[in-house]
This record gives sequence, structure tokens and C-alpha cells, in this order.
Amino acid sequence: MQFDRAVLTTLRARIVAHFLFSLRNALEAVEHNKLRAALTSLGILFGVASVIAMLAIGKGAEAEILAQMRLLGSNNIMITPLVEQKEGPVQEQDTREVKKYSPGLTYADALAIRTVPSVEASSAEIVLNSTVTREGHRRSGKLVGVDTSYFRLSNLDLSSGSWFSPAQVESGLPVAIIGNGVRTRFFTIEKPIGGRIKVGDTWLTVVGVLADRRVTQQASQRLGIRDANMDVYIPVHTMLRRYRDRAQVTQRDVEQASRAGTFVSSDSTESDEQRAERTNRNQLDRIIVRVGESNLVPSVAEVTQRLMARRHNGVVDFEIAIPELLLRQEQRAKTIFNVVLGAIASISLIVGGIGIMNIMLASVLERIREIGVRRALGATEKDILFQFLAEAVLISLAGGIAGILLGVGLSSGIEQVAKIRTIVSAISVITAFGVSFSVGLGFGIVPAYRAARQDPVECLRYE
Repeated sequence: MQFDRAVLTTLRARIVAHFLFSLRNALEAVEHNKLRAALTSLGILFGVASVIAMLAIGKGAEAEILAQMRLLGSNNIMITPLVEQKEGPVQEQDTREVKKYSPGLTYADALAIRTVPSVEASSAEIVLNSTVTREGHRRSGKLVGVDTSYFRLSNLDLSSGSWFSPAQVESGLPVAIIGNGVRTRFFTIEKPIGGRIKVGDTWLTVVGVLADRRVTQQASQRLGIRDANMDVYIPVHTMLRRYRDRAQVTQRDVEQASRAGTFVSSDSTESDEQRAERTNRNQLDRIIVRVGESNLVPSVAEVTQRLMARRHNGVVDFEIAIPELLLRQEQRAKTIFNVVLGAIASISLIVGGIGIMNIMLASVLERIREIGVRRALGATEKDILFQFLAEAVLISLAGGIAGILLGVGLSSGIEQVAKIRTIVSAISVITAFGVSFSVGLGFGIVPAYRAARQDPVECLRYE
């Protein structure tokens, strides 16, 4: 046992000594031709930097999409009103067609959807442009009428206070949950819970404050994610009873419509948003539906489509969207894009490897007499093989390390300039380091083998 241990110790010492000797010779050779070694490693440098930058962009895009999924809520379905769409063959003759009546998107639709199998919850959403007033301060904002389950479906958290109770929602009490931005602007000194705030012409009692949550404008417009910081939330029945119910036509609506029809040519102060609000006949602006299991989302969406079509008398005046599927399609498109860019960047690694092979082959021809002298002094073929192989690997690793540093800097620059989130992971750095080592080993083996197979006598005679 002691004999075997001594043999292993001796063998280990010889391997280490041989490795250090080959490394020292490689360092001397690289130092002797610094410019050539630097130019040789450029292909590896730019290839590794490009790969790391592409992986960082892909990782950042994936993290951003996952964050948007968390904001949206998993397994959610969005139902929004839509301008009626008509489809059918063109008829040359003028025929009278009985127009089907649709009540638009109503609160009754939200209640009916809850009866669909596998639907965990649904919540109505009504948005009204209004003004928030308190202690002489006024600011325009959005008043949002919601159900008790809305905050859970939208992944909104409370920083203080409590959620709406079922009694407050059903009774339509004048209570509100405000965003963090509303709190910082209107409750600078005193605590907001229990305080009163005027929205429109109605005073509301604050029962809760939402936690701060930042949403980019792009995500808000593309995915329908609300920026809750400057919103005031009230129960849906409070909105319908104390503010406006679009499903009911009042005398005020008739007068406004009459004035708008009379002075439509001269009234240029009305904005597009105000005009859309005046002509909107949908009681709700959106219905959010939560499905119990993710694999059932498409089938539940199809059943919901049929239910809504039947309730709306076949009129296609609503749209059903599955944000998670849209995000996953976007993620797949970005993944394909990053794979293509990564493949293009990998060409630089191949070009760099070919450059290493060419330079090392030229180096073998330049150092034939050196090879002959070393062989004459007792160096074996393995010694020559490891010397040239270590030199190729060293050049490749130097380019790989420089490429990693450049790739990290390039990723940071892209994030600052293009405003694209990038994440440099440890796996990408390790992969780049391993690739650079493999390129040096793979493309350096041929020149090293050729150097090791040189005839010592012919090498000494070579001029």
C-alpha cells in the first residue's frame, strides 16, 4: 500500500512538473511574439464577447417577460369591449337587415362567467377619468371600480389598511383604496387610513393603501397592466350607483348627446379620450378571469367565447385575450432571435480557431531548428506536443478572458444605451471560458502533432 502511494505521489509530481515546464515554455514563446499572439487571439476575443452579450440580452428578455407574467397574474384571461365586427359575403342588392342588439360588456357578463367550469374567479373593471381633490390640492387621475377579487387577480399588495369587504362592495359604500402615488401627494403629514378624499363630486373614505409597484409605459399599453400608483379604487357598485352606469341612459346623457350632435362641427375642445368616453356604451371596461389550472386556459377561453357570443346575440363586440400565451410567443420569438445571433457570433470563434491553427503551423516552420535542438537534448515527442499545444491553448484562453471582460462591458453598454435589460450569468461566463479552451485545444492539436512528428536530424539540418 505504501509502495502504491509513493508511486502515485511520484507520478503526480512528474505531471505537475511537466505541466509547469510546458506552461513556462508557452509563456516565453507568447512573450517573444506578443503582437502576433494578440492578433491571433482577436477572433476568439470578439467571438466570446459577442456570445456573452447575446446570452445576456436573452437572459434579460426572459427575466423581463417572467416579471410581466407575475404582474399580469398567472392563468388570467382578459375580456375587453370591441367595435362590432361584421363578416359575410358582399351583397349587390340592397336588402334590409335586422340589426341584432347587444348590451355591450356588462357586469352581468362577469357574473355569468363565474359559472364556467374551472373558472376560479372573475372581476369587473370600470375606469373613469376624474379629478382628485384634498386640502386645496387637485390632480387629474383615474377612478377604477373593481370587485373584491380584483387585487388578488392583478397581484396587487397592500402597504397599510384593508381590502374591500363583501358588504362594502354589495352596498356600494363610498370607500376607496388609493395607490402609493396618491398617498404621497395628498397625505404628506397625516395617515391616510380613515381619511377622506374627494374624487369628482363624491367624498370617499380611505380604507387601504396599495404597495408601490412600478410598471413601464410599454407594458401598460401592450399588456393592459395598470399603473396603480396614481389610481383610486372603489367598489364596482359604488362606481355604478354614485358615479356613472353606462348601461343606463339618463336625462343628462340625452342632453349631452343632443349638444354634441348640434355643435359637432364647432366643438373642437373635446379630446379623443372624452369623445370615446361619451360614446362608450359598455358598462364595463374589462373583465379579468382567473383559471384554476394553466393547461385549461385555452379551453376555458373557448367556452367563455361561446358564452359571451350567446349573451351578446352573436354580435362580436368583445375581445378575449390570453396575455400569458402572447408573452410565451414573444419569448419564443426572442429565443429564436438570440439563437440566430449567437450562431452568427460563434462564427467568430471558428474563424479565431482557424487563425490559431494557421499561426501555429507557421510557428512550427519557424522553430524547426528549436525543435531539433530540444529533441537532441532529450525532449520526447510528448514534450514537443505539450509545448505547442500549451501555447495554442494559452493564446486562446487569453483571448477568451479578454472577450469575457469585453462581453460584460458590452452588455452593460447595451443596457445603458438601448435601455434593454441584460443579465450576465455565471453559466455564460463559464461556457465562454470552456469554449475558448476547447477552441485552443481543438485547433492547436494539429500543429502540435506536426511539430512532435518532426525528424530531429532533419530539423538540425533545416535552414
